[in-house]
Amino acid sequence: MNLAALAFDPELTPGARNAIHTCLRVQPHERVTLITDEASQEIAAAIAVEMETSNIAYRAFRLEDLAQRPLLDMPAPVLMDMEKSDVSIFAVYAQLHELKSRMQMTDVVNRREMRHGHMVNIEKRIMLEGMRADFEKVDALSVKVINIARKAREIRATTPAGTEIVGTMNPDYKWLKTSGIISNKKWGNLPGGEIFTSPGEVNGTFVIDGVVGDYLCAKYGDLRDNPLTVRIEKNRAVAAESANKELRDEFWEYVHTDENSDRVGEFAIGTNIALKGVIGNILQDEKLPGIHIAFGNPYGHHTGADWWSDTHIDVVGREFSIWADGVQIMEHGHFIESALEQAA
Repeated sequence: MNLAALAFDPELTPGARNAIHTCLRVQPHERVTLITDEASQEIAAAIAVEMETSNIAYRAFRLEDLAQRPLLDMPAPVLMDMEKSDVSIFAVYAQLHELKSRMQMTDVVNRREMRHGHMVNIEKRIMLEGMRADFEKVDALSVKVINIARKAREIRATTPAGTEIVGTMNPDYKWLKTSGIISNKKWGNLPGGEIFTSPGEVNGTFVIDGVVGDYLCAKYGDLRDNPLTVRIEKNRAVAAESANKELRDEFWEYVHTDENSDRVGEFAIGTNIALKGVIGNILQDEKLPGIHIAFGNPYGHHTGADWWSDTHIDVVGREFSIWADGVQIMEHGHFIESALEQAA
């Protein structure tokens, strides 16, 4: 489709430029596969125009033109086009049970070691906030934080809402940096700004007063007034409670989709210091400075974890304080610069 012919708000241009030139560093000789849908096509149009302005070859696909939503599988024309591209961008609004199709896409990315910008549930506010971050600064901070995390045997985190978790790290698993500067070694979400691993074991209570991920995010949004509390024992969710019983039940069903859906597969620290608070969208909110975890798929291709799940759902809280092997590196959502410098 001719995305570049669509009208779009010019305020989207700085974020689109950041995506193409700073985050993905697309070169004039490279080829891009751009995937979007009806809900996100205005943002994709801004990205397409930026590529045309820079004489970058690309092909664009709108999912509704290829298959019925929600997708059972990623349409073959998309996957075939990716086989010829150096870079791919996925700017799409997630629908129920589409994770399988996204995994089919990222399987191609991983196998071919493509640079991939993952913009699930991208919206205008994110383009005006998170995608306007100075990703060079975010990357520099992420380097400091990951150097601390890679040495830590234990990371503890608390929040005013009642989170109290301890993550014991597995030295055989890798920490990865997805700071918004995307390489061919690891695709990343945009906006970027996090480091993550798969933990050895997490125990404690996680109060989700931010957001939950996947399609539940769009349905329930900001959970400040109706948080979801999850108790974790030996790396598995063993109980969940919320005043919003529908949220509780839907989340509980999600984390019991398969035998490892209730297992903590991701342990992450957000590093996007351009963000000021939760907006109710997991794509941006998980990059907020603090801890977020995900139940399900541990991204073993990258982390080295030797187990699998067909699901992956991130959960976010607010105002974290964090200790790495007893040394405090964050207080109420703000990194302690002196601690980062001392550990560097």
